[in-house]
Amino acid sequence: MATDKPVTPTEEQLEILEYNFCKVNKHPDPTTLCLIAAETGLSEEQTLKWFKQRLAEWRKSEGLPSESGSVRD
Repeated sequence: MATDKPVTPTEEQLEILEYNFCKVNKHPDPTTLCLIAAETGLSEEQTLKWFKQRLAEWRKSEGLPSESGSVRD
C-alpha cells in the first residue's frame, strides 16, 4: 500500500477522529494516537496525518498560522 495515497476515513471513523480532536486532544501523544488508530482501524501514520491536516484547518479557521510555532493551541 502506498503511504502517500490520501485516505478518506468513513463517516464512523471521522466521528471518532473529530470527537478525539475536539474533546480529547488536538495534539495526541503517541499512546493516545495508537489507541485512536486502533479504534478507527486506520494506521497510526494515517491517523497522525489526519490530525495534522485537521489541526492546520482548525488553525486557519481561528486565524492562526497553519504551522504550529511556539504557541500551543
